[in-house]
Amino acid sequence: MFEIGGSLREARLKRGLSPADVQKAIRIRDRYLQALEDERWELLPGDAYVKGFLRTYADYLGLDGTLYVDEYNSRFAHPEDAVIVPERLARPVRLPRRGGILRPAVAIGALVAVVIGLAAWQLGGSGSPSSERSGDTTTTTNTTRHTTTGAITPPKQQHQNHVTVALPTRAMLVATRGACWLEVRQADQTGALLYENTLQQGETLPVKLTSGAVWIRIGSPSSLDIRLGGKLAHGIPTANPVNVVVSRSGWKLA
Repeated sequence: MFEIGGSLREARLKRGLSPADVQKAIRIRDRYLQALEDERWELLPGDAYVKGFLRTYADYLGLDGTLYVDEYNSRFAHPEDAVIVPERLARPVRLPRRGGILRPAVAIGALVAVVIGLAAWQLGGSGSPSSERSGDTTTTTNTTRHTTTGAITPPKQQHQNHVTVALPTRAMLVATRGACWLEVRQADQTGALLYENTLQQGETLPVKLTSGAVWIRIGSPSSLDIRLGGKLAHGIPTANPVNVVVSRSGWKLA
């Protein structure tokens, strides 16, 4: 057991760094750095942020970030971490009732049965005295067959299939090629802060888009991949840093 905040402050002072110097280097606001050094955990957004800030701050000072996170977990962490970006429950999708399709089919079947019965009755009377001559019989039979065939063949109906493409409900931020500092806000750069931390190489951050677009400041664009619906977003500049706005329909520079 050791003092988390006191050891961080001592390491910073030994390096001759001010909170402003650290903020500029690792992009964590000085008020959060002060809260870490004072162990004022209630001033931080939540356990997930505390652990991320502790690891980043300690690693920057040349300390073992994992050791600091373990010490925090053993003494202060809550049983359940808050979700970074809350996911709203999706509304249940109601399938169309099959009765609307079956009723027309039953009606068409009944109509066909009536027409077939009428045609059979007409064919049964083709041997009457008024049709004794072979020529008249042939003409009457052909006419009856033509009428019957035309009556029982329903017109073909063309159905158009409408395909609806579902839009992605979240974006996946992946530190593929190295560590990348991120600041994520709702809607634009003045919106509510959703995430601010350094994403280590190989780590993934899911960002929900069901509440609208999100504004993202990327510290190292060359290290980060953005995926929407499993597809990689192409064309993001590699200059440091860059701001983008991501929505369910795509991304754009901010």
